[in-house]
Amino acid sequence: MRKTEHHTIEGNRKTKNSIKRLFFCLLAIFLQIAFFLSIMNHLNTQMPWINALTKILVLILVLYIYSKNKTSSLKMPWIILILVMPVLGVCLYLMFQTNKGTRNMRKRYQEIDAILLPCLPPNHEISQQLKKHCAPAGSISDYLYRNAAYPVYQNTDVTYYPEAVQGLEAQLADLAKAEKFIFMEYHAIENADAWQKIQTVLAERVQAGVEVRVFYDDMGSISFLNHDFAKQLEALGIACRVFNPFVPGVNLFLNNRDHRKITVIDGKIGFTGGYNLANEYFGFSHPYGEWKDTGIRLEGDAVRSLTITFLEMWNAIKKNLPSDRSFEPYLPDEPYKAVQHGYVQPYADSPLDDEQVGEEVYISMANKAEHYCWFITPYLIITDELSHALSLAAKRGVDVRIITPGIPDKKMVYSVTRSFYHQLVSSGVHIFEWTPGFCHAKMSIADDRMATCGTINLDYRSLYHHFENGCFMVDCPAVMDIKHDFRHTFSQCRDVTEKYKTGLGAHLRLGQLILRLFAQLL
Repeated sequence: MRKTEHHTIEGNRKTKNSIKRLFFCLLAIFLQIAFFLSIMNHLNTQMPWINALTKILVLILVLYIYSKNKTSSLKMPWIILILVMPVLGVCLYLMFQTNKGTRNMRKRYQEIDAILLPCLPPNHEISQQLKKHCAPAGSISDYLYRNAAYPVYQNTDVTYYPEAVQGLEAQLADLAKAEKFIFMEYHAIENADAWQKIQTVLAERVQAGVEVRVFYDDMGSISFLNHDFAKQLEALGIACRVFNPFVPGVNLFLNNRDHRKITVIDGKIGFTGGYNLANEYFGFSHPYGEWKDTGIRLEGDAVRSLTITFLEMWNAIKKNLPSDRSFEPYLPDEPYKAVQHGYVQPYADSPLDDEQVGEEVYISMANKAEHYCWFITPYLIITDELSHALSLAAKRGVDVRIITPGIPDKKMVYSVTRSFYHQLVSSGVHIFEWTPGFCHAKMSIADDRMATCGTINLDYRSLYHHFENGCFMVDCPAVMDIKHDFRHTFSQCRDVTEKYKTGLGAHLRLGQLILRLFAQLL
């Protein structure tokens, strides 16, 4: 039996430099907050009129937050914090909710989306076919196209991988066959065994004349990688860009991160799913017992949407970086003859608009389900709206089940996750914990007809703060493959439903209540 090491995911196998980076990042944020607080406290003490002005500002700010068109689960923590600790609350809100960096970022994304999104085919005929074929799935598909601009496709083969290492092996095989370009976008990359396998193939493809681009999130990889990593890739001929590089005391856009996981090969083959490119995702290391993660491979027309999603991030991240002048070379129209039938709809979610695409898809899955609706997620920290949808589906007689980890990666977040159990099981939702270890997969399935697989957790960060992506599938063979994997995963779980209906598990401690209130900031 393998020895389990209890460390955080990001803390596993850190290098000395990355530890220093993480320390200075946290120190810089703390000093920045302390600086604002000291100034405000000094002014309030020395100048009574400023104290009165602060109280007026607090009242106006509270009314402003209350009036915003957002879920109460996101508004109430800020309102309570500002009312209880006015100076700290106002400073934090102004720092993280109204900064210039977010406005500039939003403008750049709007500009690139105006160019890229029209490159997606509307596929109205396919959409109409889907509505006739399966009305519930058709309405979800319509939502995605109308509000996220991503169309539904046919002529696409989907392969489901119940284990991340299977996805890695398939990626390595397809990467080695690349002829024109390779795009890779991941939240976290660890410069270790798994990545070295990939990097070896990428370097070989560069030598063969293939254009290779790698894009990763700085905060997601901050304790995995050093600053030199991007330079190492560039030295190999691999173009590399870093999302939202941390600059102590300057960058306040840190709350929004790139959580997407995408590989595109020649615009014909695409991979996505829950796994990052780090050892524990593939079972090369075991920090929390066994690891459960999943992914899918797309081949055919639907890969175009994954390509557009990557090009959006690559071209919008920073205004002084070179941007693509032409996108046609990356959007081939070569005919592909799919073996499978079904409908495939890759989609992306952004925190820079007012549309919570990931959450709305999950809510719609619960609302449209007639027989069953199952979910698997590493974290369960949800809004009242999503909680209500899951509870209402269960009350209608739908078999609603949620799988969460048996071994946590972050104990504090795990405590918050469990604080949601009682409310859900009281309405008939069944909760399962995966006993072998940590499940990092993010999927849903309903009625043997429709399923999702991607990067979107059932938590505030994924649903409201991160750049995410997923894939909606209807009547593809992969849908039933996902169901079979769910059934196998249930057999490895403990059913904790009864425990959280009554007894100690049903009651929230004060600490859990406080953590749950501010869960969106975790």
